[in-house]
Order: sequence, then structure tokens, then C-alpha cells
Amino acid sequence: MQLFTYYRSTSSYRVRIALALKGLDYQAVPVNLIAAGGGEHRQPAYLAINPQGRVPALRTEEGRVLTQSPAIIEYLEERYPQVALLSEDLDTRARERAVAALVACDIHPLHNASVLNQLRQTGQTEEQVMQWIGHWVSQGLAAIEQLIGDSGYCFGPEPGLADVYLIPQLYAAERFKVSLVPYPRIARVAALAEQHPAFVAAHPARQPDTPA
Repeated sequence: MQLFTYYRSTSSYRVRIALALKGLDYQAVPVNLIAAGGGEHRQPAYLAINPQGRVPALRTEEGRVLTQSPAIIEYLEERYPQVALLSEDLDTRARERAVAALVACDIHPLHNASVLNQLRQTGQTEEQVMQWIGHWVSQGLAAIEQLIGDSGYCFGPEPGLADVYLIPQLYAAERFKVSLVPYPRIARVAALAEQHPAFVAAHPARQPDTPA
């Protein structure tokens, strides 16, 4: 498998965690989103792989290309069910998916670079942009704090789908200087993930395209 990725893309980070948790080997193909000329993701070579010009994209062992991190993670869960990311309990699976959707639909898109650039183009100052980010990230994390469990990872002693989505979001929160102090449950999960080999391997600081 090949994963077209960018080291600090939270969507790419999610997929790297899922691959690592499942123990799957893959080749990382870095796509530089800040390269000269508007980024490698906007060049014909990459647009031929993903017409949307976004990362990640996954080329499967059969040679097919999949896009959108939720679809890729679902594919990995169904194609490689070992080390399941979803609980066997129906209600817990729904709760895990709810946290994943909260991150993927209600937090991450609102601080995506494309959205922030549009805000800047409409005349918003950097202070206003940071306030925008802080509002939406904090609102989302406050909800997640109430949804996850009191011990272990988000929903149990082993990491799962909710953790796959939450941990990259916390990396983004740190980048944007959003404090995690109000969220002790989330902080507990983050501390566990810092010690887990899969999360360590997937971290943006350990990628082949991480700046020296």
C-alpha cells in the first residue's frame, strides 16, 4: 500500500494511526502542501491521483486509489478486521462513530487551511482567525469531554476509532494554542496515546517529510 500524506495533515495523521494500530505496512509518499507553486497537491501529477487535490489518498494493494480519511479508515477496518477499531457492542460502536464524526465534520473542517485562507481574504486579522479557531476547537472538545469514558482510552482499555480521530485533533489544538486544561478526560487519553507505539510512529514529528 501507498499512503499519500503530509506530515502535519490531521486527516493523514488519522490514517497513519489506523494503519499502525492494525500493524499494516505501507509506503509513505509525501505530498508537500506548501511547496512553491501552490503546493504539490495542486499539480497535475497529484491531481491525477486525487482530483480534489487533498491528502490523504491510499493506493491499495490491488492498485486502486481511495480518498477521504473516513472512507479510507472504514476500508481498512473492513479489509483488515484484525485489531478492530470498533467495539463489538452496538451502542459503543455508535458512540465511537459519533466522536469520530464530531471531529471530522464539526471541528477539523472549520480550521482547515482552505477555510482559514478564505477568512484572511475577506479581511479577517490573524487575531480574528485565531479566535475563530479557538472557538470551534474548544466547543468541539468540550462536547467530546462529556461523551468519552472515565478511564482508559476514549471507550475502553484499548485505543479505537474515536482515539484515531481525537489524537490528531489534539495535535492541531496544540498548534493553535488551544488549552486542554479544561478537559481532564481528553488529557488522560492524550497521555496514554503518548506512550503507545502506534501513536508514536504516526506522530507528525516522526514522518519522512518532517522538517529537520
